[in-house]
Amino acid sequence: MDATSQREFPYTRQDFDFLRRIAHERTGIVVGDDKFDMFYARLSRRLRQLGLGSFGDYCQYLRKDPHGQEALELVNAITTNLTAFFRERHHFDYLADEIVPEFLRQHPGKAPFRIWSAGCSTGEEPYSLAMTLLDRWPGHRRDDLHIHATDIDSNVLANASAGIYPQERVRDLPRPLLKRWFLRGTGTQAGKVRVKPELKRPLAFSQLNLLAPWHWDDPMHVIFCRNVIIYFGQEDKARLVNRFADALVDGGYLFIGHSETLNRTSDRFELIGRTIYRKGR
Repeated sequence: MDATSQREFPYTRQDFDFLRRIAHERTGIVVGDDKFDMFYARLSRRLRQLGLGSFGDYCQYLRKDPHGQEALELVNAITTNLTAFFRERHHFDYLADEIVPEFLRQHPGKAPFRIWSAGCSTGEEPYSLAMTLLDRWPGHRRDDLHIHATDIDSNVLANASAGIYPQERVRDLPRPLLKRWFLRGTGTQAGKVRVKPELKRPLAFSQLNLLAPWHWDDPMHVIFCRNVIIYFGQEDKARLVNRFADALVDGGYLFIGHSETLNRTSDRFELIGRTIYRKGR
């Protein structure tokens, strides 16, 4: 498909190929031909803000500084951030019913428990993890909880760190959970809710590209990386999963998305539940 008279900005296959190459270089995401129109829709806003007249102009703008701020804006625009509180509820049930009791039995004294939300988007996942853990963790040991939440998109990270959501985003949460963990907005914040400071306490948000060099000083006990690896090519996926294994304690857990699998990707994990894997000891 080439530029058409119906579009606000001239846009060609050559433009798309250049932009998806930049996106792949920055994120590792493999962008298929079916994303041609999606790129136009999501990046048109950037052209308006920059005062550019065509996608060819935008490509030229990026060529001047392919690793600068605008490349980050490109990544922010095209990455998908679909999430919800307690999405794929069985994962949180397994964490609460199996992993937490196991850890507390093995560590009867104070010991740090580290969990990583890799691709945390606007924060619903790590806050759901915090609610799950705080509800099951002895009060005198809550300082042992460490939830690391990362995403490549700086915009969604800012939203996640703020912890403010439209009320409709929490409408499916049970009322006792809402009362315990959220504050209702008033005045200019009417129609919104904010997570309570206690829920934020175990959380640390930071920007991270999963395919760039990264290292954790201490190994994780659990990694949630859901609906992320599906966007990577097989080689990048295998490399990332191997790095996840390196980042986990022996016997640690990896949770992936409902449409994802580690089949033919890694032999370092054993499938123990629906999209729940355990690292070999």
